[in-house]
Amino acid sequence: MGGRLEGKTAFCTASGAGIGRATAIAFAREGARVIASDIDMASLKDLGDHGVAETHLLDVTQTQSVERTAAAVGNVDILFNGAGFVHNGTVLECSEEDWDFSFNLNVKSMHRTIKAFLPGMLENGGGAIVNIASVSGSVLGVPNRYAYGATKAAVIGLTKAVAADFMKQGIRANAICPGTVQSPSLDQRIADQARATNQSLEDVRQAFIDRQPMGRLGTPEEIAMAAVYLASDESAFVTGTTFLIEGGFAL
Repeated sequence: MGGRLEGKTAFCTASGAGIGRATAIAFAREGARVIASDIDMASLKDLGDHGVAETHLLDVTQTQSVERTAAAVGNVDILFNGAGFVHNGTVLECSEEDWDFSFNLNVKSMHRTIKAFLPGMLENGGGAIVNIASVSGSVLGVPNRYAYGATKAAVIGLTKAVAADFMKQGIRANAICPGTVQSPSLDQRIADQARATNQSLEDVRQAFIDRQPMGRLGTPEEIAMAAVYLASDESAFVTGTTFLIEGGFAL
């Protein structure tokens, strides 16, 4: 299937790897004019080969960077917010700096991008916002995800607030809650945990797999296809939802 986003312009964050990259590529494949961004420009260099129209350097933790990029890009129909950081630990292992950084990157970044791009959507007469939340914290309590879980619960609150405030002006906002998904970020967390606990990489990876009732990790492409649905007119009657794609993790 193709053309589900034909005629739409989409701006995507965290497009250099994982879910963000898969989503930018999926949007382009479905006909959208995709503007991809990341803090690492080198990670975006081959996206043109996948139909992505533009790439931008963007630090979503900096308001001026977001505002400058939004001004350069102009009005869009779709905003995909995928930037995030997974802090590992309980409240006792979470410093003030850990807490502030987690909220700045995971939550305030979305506040910045929505505030920057929403006026253009309103000017256009509507638009779709898709935010990446998580099963962790927002749906299910997960050990050692204190700060991360709190931020992702906040993402759902933010998403619902935007949906409620602007639904009569043609704006839809929805959040995707993935389970454990294979990504470079997960690979790094596995490596860090293996070093910290003196376990093998294989054993740590298997522990992540074992907590998924389906017996496997999700793929970025599976999450991206949900983003396509929520960005498309197929979901015209869907707003303020939390869309779980978690392999039974929340059961």
